[in-house]
Amino acid sequence: MIFFFIVLLGCNKPDKVIQDDELKSNIISSYLVKAKNSEFSIDERKMNLEKAYNICSTLKDGIYKRDKINEISIIYYSLKEYDDFKKMNERTLRLSTSISDSVGIAQSCTNIGIYYRSSKIDSAYYFFDKANQIYLKLPGNEYTHGNVLINLAQILRKAKDYAKSESVTIEAIEKFELSGNETYLPLCYTNLGILAKFLERYDESIEYHKKAIEYAKGTNQETSETLRSFNNIGTVYKSQRKYKEAKEYYKKALTYIDFLHKRPKRHALLLDNLAYVNFLSNDTAEIPDLFYEALNIRDSIEDKSGMATNMLHLAEYYKSQGKDSISKLYAKQTHDLSIELKNNEELLKAYQLLSETSESNEGLQYANSYIKLNDSLIKEERLFRDKFARIRFKTEEIVEANQQISRENEILIIAILGLTALFLLGYIIFRQQQSNKELLFAQTQQESNEEIYRLFINQQIKLEEGRQLEQQRMSEELHDGVLGRLFGVRLSLDGINQRANDEFTDSRNKYIEELKAIEKEIRLISHDLGAETLPSDVAYIDAVENLIKDLCEVHKLEFEFNNDEDIDWEEIDDQKKVNFFRILQESMQNIFKHAHADSIKINFDYVEDKINLTILDDGIGFRENKVKKGIGLKNITSRVSQMSGVVKFLSEVNSGTTVSVSVPV
Repeated sequence: MIFFFIVLLGCNKPDKVIQDDELKSNIISSYLVKAKNSEFSIDERKMNLEKAYNICSTLKDGIYKRDKINEISIIYYSLKEYDDFKKMNERTLRLSTSISDSVGIAQSCTNIGIYYRSSKIDSAYYFFDKANQIYLKLPGNEYTHGNVLINLAQILRKAKDYAKSESVTIEAIEKFELSGNETYLPLCYTNLGILAKFLERYDESIEYHKKAIEYAKGTNQETSETLRSFNNIGTVYKSQRKYKEAKEYYKKALTYIDFLHKRPKRHALLLDNLAYVNFLSNDTAEIPDLFYEALNIRDSIEDKSGMATNMLHLAEYYKSQGKDSISKLYAKQTHDLSIELKNNEELLKAYQLLSETSESNEGLQYANSYIKLNDSLIKEERLFRDKFARIRFKTEEIVEANQQISRENEILIIAILGLTALFLLGYIIFRQQQSNKELLFAQTQQESNEEIYRLFINQQIKLEEGRQLEQQRMSEELHDGVLGRLFGVRLSLDGINQRANDEFTDSRNKYIEELKAIEKEIRLISHDLGAETLPSDVAYIDAVENLIKDLCEVHKLEFEFNNDEDIDWEEIDDQKKVNFFRILQESMQNIFKHAHADSIKINFDYVEDKINLTILDDGIGFRENKVKKGIGLKNITSRVSQMSGVVKFLSEVNSGTTVSVSVPV
């Protein structure tokens, strides 16, 4: 009985794994749908993401698992849960590395770079550069490669490596144009415009910003990109001291009232820039009201970075008005916020203003702080550029080293492949010979089984023929012998009746009637003996029933056998009948050896063009985890497979065992 469970596992496990994976996938998808639903609270959406990941972690390592975890990370990002976003991408990076999935590694590095780009630009550069190196070797990923390149370009711009940033931005534009997806082209031209302004190519900068507006037309980002470009063009004109033109673009942007009402941060930026240009151009009609309007908006939305800039502008304004105490107050607030935000550029300007508006000793301290910070920023910029250069150099060095190793290993690889090919060839020849022997043995065994079955059936047929001949002989004897004699006696009695008196007539008539009854009864018996008493398929079913009966008598077991009359055994080919016979034989032997059963129930049923054989015992059953695979069970499974059928073995401890075989006719 132990053998049955192993076959059960072998037959059912792949389907169960598939079903489990499909079930897990459906559950993960349902959790992700809930996590994306904005009608749920943030905590509920995060809880669904955690549940989705817990199930996802049980999936087999592969592309599907990587994609699902990546999808979870994107939803975390949309919820502004950036630490969880990073954590998920670190997991996909480990997973992708373990399965050598280059695309997955590049995606994970890109997302981790996005996490670091606003806080640690050196780390961001490292991950974006790593993704870039992978995409350089993967054709057909132009859009994602372009996304990596524009992120690299923006980081290089922050590090003030303007020339390199410009060349990388142009590469990004080429990738986006090849991909046919122009979503990020406005961002690329905006970056080129900002770079051109820093490089004092002002006319070129304005043209780039106008191109950004053109590429944004017709997209869902049209208004946003247009306002961004208007602001940037105004800033370019401000750098050229063309204050009239700068005001024109700031005011054009401020006409988008409805849009800006929903985006107070952008609204405050434009107000502050307009106020600052008015201040620089000595147009003080709306000053300082515009500054305070912008500051109030920024304060209401806790835009601390914008507040620092706003208060710095107010400090400059009040210093120009000779109100040093008020100027110092705003400069000090800018100083404190800049330290909190680690905004060194605004802090540097705050030190300069504080040094100019403070008393001599205090002003000297602020001046020294200005010099020290300025020197450190210059040094930091140089270090950043050097660090980026080292990252690029190390990447190129690693690539070159890998190429050298590849060249050195080519001969060794070829030799190993040659030896492996020879070994495989020898092994294939050996296995082919073994397979031929096994096939020959299996064929011989099958032929032997069929011959044994034919002999067995022939024996049954001979027995049936002998029984029928004997019945025929007995029928003929009764008909021709006994009935003939009885008929003669009856005729004699009839003749006597004609001569006898009435007294003897009644008595003889009585005997004559008795003889007629005997004659009728013998004739019926004769006809029954002479008739065909067994159907055409009785030989096979008799053989099966005799097998069951003989084996159960030897082992002292009760049995019940049922055969569906709808099964036309004459139409079933011999090989299937042999296989059913052997399966039954093998199953009963397993019951006798292991089950300790008291009774067996065996059924042949015909359902939906299939013959179903069920063998049920009331034995001790078995524990599924204790089963060992044996040759008997292998033979049963093999025979069922030959008939394109299905076999199941079901058992529980102390509840017996059921063997179910279903074979198409």
